[in-house]
Amino acid sequence: MTIGLLLALAGLAIVDSTSFGTLGIPLFLLLAPGRSWVSRLLIYLATVTVFYFLVGVALMLGLSAALDQFGDALHSAPARWAQLAIGVGLFVLSFRFDPKRRRKLGKPERRFEPRVGGPRVMVLLGLTAGVLEVATMVPYLAAIGLMTTSELTAAQWVPTLAAYVLIMIVPTLVLMGLRGFAGSWAEPKLERLRAWLAKHAESALSWTIAIVGFLLARDAAFYLFFR
Repeated sequence: MTIGLLLALAGLAIVDSTSFGTLGIPLFLLLAPGRSWVSRLLIYLATVTVFYFLVGVALMLGLSAALDQFGDALHSAPARWAQLAIGVGLFVLSFRFDPKRRRKLGKPERRFEPRVGGPRVMVLLGLTAGVLEVATMVPYLAAIGLMTTSELTAAQWVPTLAAYVLIMIVPTLVLMGLRGFAGSWAEPKLERLRAWLAKHAESALSWTIAIVGFLLARDAAFYLFFR
């Protein structure tokens, strides 16, 4: 365990802390009406943190190695055609969420507003956000790769991974403290940030789906037509 590795992991965790699941959705919950916003937000953050920690543990214990056993099947021509179809489908689907296209078609503007509710709803929201984001969180996957290639022992990578996922929620915890101690001053500023996120969330979702679809289709097309 070197200083350079720890600094690299800390930097990746800070980048991950700005994702929609770790910062965007919490901002909506932070400004939700009602007195129970603290408990709702803490339940959501706990769910996201535990989810990412367990995903990291699974990857570190060799989930990727287990998947490698099916490498021949995953790299076969039928699998590549299926990958190409999924990639193209995702790319086409991304236009459905494009706000510019909706305006051209005369459809009303849609804004993302996560559902606010009790503990079960918050747990479900946290799990949904984790599942949707984990495959596209390149910094997180890169951090897992760094810890794997560094050949850390379990006594080293378990607390390191735990610290990583905790760093991911630090900005939200800071915002919670800011609202708690300086609510009248902070709330208008947080509300402007929330409005900006609500306005651009659909566009960000459209771009994310398009990029993932393009990368899947490009990889499959290269294998099928250029190898």
